[in-house]
Amino acid sequence: MSFLQPDRYFSRVTKIDIGRDLLAQGLAHVLLDVDNTILTRDTHEVPRDVGLWLASARDAGIAFCLLSNNWHHGVYDLAGRYELPIVAKAVKPLPHGFLMAMGKIGGKRDDTVVIGDQLVTDVFGAHMVGLPAYMLQPLVEQDLPHTLLLRNFERIVMGEQRPEGAYVGVVETRNESE
Repeated sequence: MSFLQPDRYFSRVTKIDIGRDLLAQGLAHVLLDVDNTILTRDTHEVPRDVGLWLASARDAGIAFCLLSNNWHHGVYDLAGRYELPIVAKAVKPLPHGFLMAMGKIGGKRDDTVVIGDQLVTDVFGAHMVGLPAYMLQPLVEQDLPHTLLLRNFERIVMGEQRPEGAYVGVVETRNESE
């Protein structure tokens, strides 16, 4: 697989089935991006369904470490609120942050997955250290200017690939009297 192709592509973290897509694959450790993966870039909140998914995954035995290039106090507050270890200022896609995050939760290459919303930082970085990567659509379209530039590159690389769990469009219904 290409360094720039995610192993799986989902519309949202909640579309990742904890049993089938993580545990059944032997993935009990997750390096989890923050901004626009679990925390909205516009309101800086974790959507309720995402918080519930995190709790369910933890209850199922999944160990998480937040892995973020962000350095503001908000990511540390988030880690504290959810009682999760964090590697901030990770300088993704460079390997150091990924390796440090794996060490914090006891992950190994064969039981750890990276989940994030960016092709260059999350997917490419994961693959550089030999980890699978699940890419998500960003929670919201609002992003930092440099990230928006990378999104154009992502669209070219991803082409017509549709994320799993994406809403496909309006469902047409037929009037039965026709």
